This record gives sequence, C-alpha cells and structure tokens, in this order.
Amino acid sequence: MKRCCDVAVSAVALALLAPVLIVVTLLVRLTSPGPAIIGLDRVGRAGAVFSMHKFRTMNVDHGMDARRLTHPRDPRITSLGLLLRRLKIDELPQLYDVLRGKMSLVGPRPEDPHYVAAYYRCRDLELLRVRPGLTSPATLFDFTHGESILAKGDPEQVYVEELLPAKLALDHYYLCAANPLYDLRIIGRTAVVMIAVASGKRWFSEPSELSKMHSAMSWEAVA
Repeated sequence: MKRCCDVAVSAVALALLAPVLIVVTLLVRLTSPGPAIIGLDRVGRAGAVFSMHKFRTMNVDHGMDARRLTHPRDPRITSLGLLLRRLKIDELPQLYDVLRGKMSLVGPRPEDPHYVAAYYRCRDLELLRVRPGLTSPATLFDFTHGESILAKGDPEQVYVEELLPAKLALDHYYLCAANPLYDLRIIGRTAVVMIAVASGKRWFSEPSELSKMHSAMSWEAVA
C-alpha cells in the first residue's frame, strides 16, 4: 500500500513540478559550471548504497576541500545554491528516487556511507529495514535546527556529537510509530515548514517527537 502511494504521488508531483524542475536546471547550469543534478552516495534499504539525486548547490571545483559535510557558511556553496537549500528546492529530484523505488515519501533520512560505517550502533542498523524517506521528523529537525546546531563549533564534530544522535533518535521514534496517518501528518508538517521558511520564518519550536522522548527519558529516570 505504501509503495503504491509513493509511486502515485511521486509521479504526479514530478509531472506538476516539471516546469519548476526545468527552470531550476537551467539556472544551475547558467550560474556555475557543472551538471545541474548530481548523485550522492547514501545508504538505503538493507544497507545497499544508492545514488540520491539533488540539484547541485556547490561549485564543482572544491580545490583541496573535500569535506562530506556542508555548513551554513560553507564557501563551496554557490549563491543560487544557498537559495535552493533554504527553500529545499534542491531536494526535488529525489521524487525520481521515490518513483524508482530507492526511497519512500516518508522514512528515515538516508545517511552518507561514511557516517553509517563509523557511527551507527547495532540498533541504528534497524533503521535500514525500510526505504529511506524524502521527509521524516529527523529531516524536519535537520531543516529547522541543523544550521544553528552546526554553528556552535566545528561542523563535523558538532554533527557527530549532537546533530546525528538527535536525528537517529527521531528516526527510531518514527520507525516505532509509523502508520499511514502519521505519514500524512509528517507530509503536512513538511509543507507547512517549507511555506514558513519561504515566508521568512527562521525560528521553530522543538519537534513534538523530541519532547515526547525527553518526557519518556525523564519518567524512566524518576522510576
């Protein structure tokens, strides 16, 4: 059932958004050299590495800078790329990944193979039982809070020590609570957040899933 919904929604969305995809493709090609769409290695269902597609938001020539992680002040990001990232337009090509069965509309966010190999615990590998998603509570948290968290210090260290654990915890929450109604709520929240960001909103409250997790941890500590 979920796969049928993924195919139907992604196919319709790609058809409706075709003019936007074409315009963005042309803008990326005209504003900086290199391909408009790139494929990034990500770990998907059953641990299989697949190519996740995005509009290119960085200069092709990175010089000596080959970091996997990008941050808000990353000089490799183009001027157009900053806008595409802010509005999440760079993620639209992933609708094709949903259509071809590598991703789902809602599911744990696919991670770079390096971080999976180096930092995923045994229990985190449970997240690879399902297709990764275009959106999820972890994806929304990264979108609304990721920049401020990474700005605290060295982006790589902060990501590994603070942001990645929070994303994994939210992904585990999703995996335990997943159902069609919850997926619809997440899709709705994603649309609301994207509209809010496009309207200029920069501050968001902590996701309800994190609040529930904190409450549960506090209750267990008392018990």
